[in-house]
Amino acid sequence: MYAMKYMNKQQCIERDEVRNVFRELEILQEIEHVFLVNLWYSFQDEEDMFMVVDLLLGGDLRYHLQQSVQFSEDAVKLYLCEMTLALDYLQNQHIIHRDVKPDNILLDEQGHAHLTDFNIATIIKDGERATALAGTKPYMAPEIFQSFVSGGTGYAFEVDWWSLGVTIFEVLRGWRPYDIHASNSVESLIQLFSTVSVQYSPAWPKALVSLLRKLLTVNPEHRFSGLSDMQASPYLADVNWDAVCEKKLEAGFVPNKGRLHCDPTFELEEMILESRPLHKKKKRLAKNRSRDNSKDSQSENDYLQECLEVVQQEFMIFNREKFKRRQEEGQSEAGGDDATDEGEAEAGATDEDAESSSKLSMCGSVCSSPASC
Repeated sequence: MYAMKYMNKQQCIERDEVRNVFRELEILQEIEHVFLVNLWYSFQDEEDMFMVVDLLLGGDLRYHLQQSVQFSEDAVKLYLCEMTLALDYLQNQHIIHRDVKPDNILLDEQGHAHLTDFNIATIIKDGERATALAGTKPYMAPEIFQSFVSGGTGYAFEVDWWSLGVTIFEVLRGWRPYDIHASNSVESLIQLFSTVSVQYSPAWPKALVSLLRKLLTVNPEHRFSGLSDMQASPYLADVNWDAVCEKKLEAGFVPNKGRLHCDPTFELEEMILESRPLHKKKKRLAKNRSRDNSKDSQSENDYLQECLEVVQQEFMIFNREKFKRRQEEGQSEAGGDDATDEGEAEAGATDEDAESSSKLSMCGSVCSSPASC
């Protein structure tokens, strides 16, 4: 079984979110890991873009915190190890997630953690640095704010490890190490990091506190930011990392299979507020086509229609099962021929790409500043 999310094209254009959706698809199509929420299929119709992903029924860590679940240290230690492997994998793929937090860590039915939501993730290669102010403020590393205010050299993979430190602290203690809210100014946060010290629970083992200090080090050059750093920690010295990767370690917290691990009130509101439900799509599309055919070609909706056409052309269709089959079959002589054909196709498509780029530039709501930085 899978989960499916759908995004209305017109709403994405109006909200300036198309670039982020495309970037998320681009990233998810290239990655697969046991502790990520993996993409299996992507497709579209006239109205919506669809993403089919792993179905995880255990709820996210935020929901369980709101339900006053008291996570044991052993349970959180396993989350720490699983997210360490996930972040290490992303780092090897040159990806900064930029939004690691309890809301984006989902549990499966056995209680294992999976990282989701690559909506603001970015790719950096060959010593590049990211510079955009992106993330959720209470979980964002100090260097992101510093880069925004004073420029400088930007930031890299270390920011995700800071976010992991904040998340682990919160799941263990019930509140975050810094009292930060969305309303805080960037300047005040820079001041906060230079003056406020984190207060760790005296009940925590010294090795755990030492590890959290390393993750919550303000200077990214001295911060733990990789699998080798984590494995060198005395707190994780007894971890069988192969067993973690194979999900052979029993989770300290297993969600109740007889319960719905989300807020049903919120879900009901979402259903009530959904103005374009899928079950009415067929009738709605037929009505729209009839209305569109009756309009003058120079109507006020021409601009939106052109934006929708660009989205339709640029959307990336994906099928992981076919992708895996091609990988297993390997690249034979036919593969070499395909590569040649592809090269010719790319060469012949230069003018079309330029035209598409021009359309994106003209369509301001589609062509916001790229999320790559």
